[in-house]
Amino acid sequence: MKTALLVIDAQKIYTDPDSEMNCKDSTATIKRINKLIKKIDKSGIAIFYVRHIHKRNGSDLGRLFDYTGEKPESFNFKEGSEEVKYDENLLLADKRKEIIKNRYNAFTNTNLNKMLKKLKIKKVVICGFMTNFCCESTARGAHDLDYYVDFVVDATGTPGTDSISENKIRRIVSELLSEGFACVYKTNEYLKIISNN
Repeated sequence: MKTALLVIDAQKIYTDPDSEMNCKDSTATIKRINKLIKKIDKSGIAIFYVRHIHKRNGSDLGRLFDYTGEKPESFNFKEGSEEVKYDENLLLADKRKEIIKNRYNAFTNTNLNKMLKKLKIKKVVICGFMTNFCCESTARGAHDLDYYVDFVVDATGTPGTDSISENKIRRIVSELLSEGFACVYKTNEYLKIISNN
């Protein structure tokens, strides 16, 4: 089955220790993402790097960062800022394709679906940040577009919430997605599957 790896939002906003959205396990998460990239790049599978970036004037925010019904005065992911750059330790495949998005779901307001269809992709493999926002939303969006979805949960990261840790969110998202949206794997488990195919 023709497959593509989606590396979602592996950006400094999640990996910089001084960032308000830093994911505590980000260094290890990037290492796991890199393992996937290395293995998949060698096999010739298409790799898409997705980054979340907003116009500096906020004209493309929509309802993001808006939990009260009012446009926020400040917001993250501004174009040109340091936080939207790829993490400096992320491997960048030579033949990568790049997508810029402004919503959680990487299919919304982008040409990702069109690009995947052109390549006759049937399955997407999801890794990156955040587990419970952009990764989960993209997995659900891919499922709705009739792609098979493999979700490599420990190669996703999240800062968690005030009451739920990163590891617990990974477990919750895994359970929810595996009930009907995606096949969920750990990195080493997924690498073995790729090696056997």
